[in-house]
Amino acid sequence: MSTRPPASLFSRAHLPLAVSAVALVTLGAFENRAVGTALPTLVRDFDAVSSFGPASAAPIASFVVSLALAGLWADRSGPVPPLRAGIVTFAVAQVLVGTAGGMPQVIAGRLLSGLAEGLIDVGIMVLIARSLPEELRPRMFSLFAASWILPSVVGPFLTGIVTEGAGWRWVFLGALAVLVPVWLVLRPVLRTVPPTTASAAVPPGESATTVLPWALLAATTVFGLSVAGEHLAAHPVPAVAVVLGGAAGAVIAATRLLPRGTFRVRRGLPAVVAQRVFTATAFAGVGAWLPLLLTLVHGFTATTAGISLSISGVMWALGSWLQARDHGYPSATVLRAGLAAMTAGLAVTALLAWPAVPPAVGLAGWALAGVGMGLASPVLSVLTLAASDAGNQGRNVGAAQVAGSLSTAAAVAVSGAAVALTSPGPATFAGIIVAGGVAALAGLLTTGRVVEGREARQSREPLAGDDTATGEAEPHRASQLA
Repeated sequence: MSTRPPASLFSRAHLPLAVSAVALVTLGAFENRAVGTALPTLVRDFDAVSSFGPASAAPIASFVVSLALAGLWADRSGPVPPLRAGIVTFAVAQVLVGTAGGMPQVIAGRLLSGLAEGLIDVGIMVLIARSLPEELRPRMFSLFAASWILPSVVGPFLTGIVTEGAGWRWVFLGALAVLVPVWLVLRPVLRTVPPTTASAAVPPGESATTVLPWALLAATTVFGLSVAGEHLAAHPVPAVAVVLGGAAGAVIAATRLLPRGTFRVRRGLPAVVAQRVFTATAFAGVGAWLPLLLTLVHGFTATTAGISLSISGVMWALGSWLQARDHGYPSATVLRAGLAAMTAGLAVTALLAWPAVPPAVGLAGWALAGVGMGLASPVLSVLTLAASDAGNQGRNVGAAQVAGSLSTAAAVAVSGAAVALTSPGPATFAGIIVAGGVAALAGLLTTGRVVEGREARQSREPLAGDDTATGEAEPHRASQLA
């Protein structure tokens, strides 16, 4: 009896998609890291330091709107139109910023950059869902995670060289030189995607007009939370009011943009989206403050304090690589292992808050938490696809990423209020890390809800030797494409 050879990302059928998708993610990662390095020089040249906050927050807000609308568009028309629109929008955004004569044009370009990111993220995810066998998706997502390592390590350094040597404008305009060959590789892949059938169309009750108001509310809250964080120290009372109002607005918007039952962690897709909330709150909510902690508590320099960011990228990629191996375990088991590693890792990371404890101990805990996030994030992505069909893949992908974006913004803003209103010392930082650990523990205790019925019972048993798990036995997925 003949056996079918195992599928491979590097086969003739899948290699163009793998190469172009990874190239797009890498380009986006470089742009993400480059902007953080070039933006201070940009606002200084325009003598507009007060515009730094809006320029930083603009793409975050437009990203949320884009996710909600791109999901509907992908479900109605397939992944190709939003993906094409995202690539064109990305190019226009880089040109706008690179040729800007003032901050209004820069902020407009940054808004378009967020729109492009949402369109590309959703388009790539739905393209993977429709073009790759389920057993290859975890490996694709592990490549996405690895795509962030090089930009995270050398991106700021290269950006600094370009900014000082050729000027900050070429940080943005130079991205176009990479975008063109990526598009040439991707274009043949897009021609092979079958059109969306009438049976997969979006239900009549769900349209851009019904979703847009809630997406705009979510974007407004994200923008407010992001900008308020920069004014907490100087204007604590109004900034805290904005933070509290923004958090309330985020919850209201989430009730309409996320699957029903998310807040109750209802079994199935709602529980998968809820896990996005737990993991984003735990990991991003803590990671945002570690450089400051290392600087204030342990006396690290600005350069050495960035070690926490390098640890995050490398260990996340390691965890993602581990989940993509042919281990034979169901996704819920891998997710449980990831959240257990995050919970334990954050417990050890909390030791960073005490000056008497060598920082290497706490950083080892952060490395373990990074591995856990690398295990959990791709699994949640595959679980999202496994719970979706051709008629709702885009909306479900968008909802999962909206959940992560809203929770990250809320967690960073609330912890920022704590830092601004107290003397940022060991007790404050310990509280932030412990809160992240509690979020990870909440996720760990509810992992059994991400699969339904019989699958929930099966997920407690290893599937030894199962190298070609089905979508039910092997859910993994992208995590913000990283």
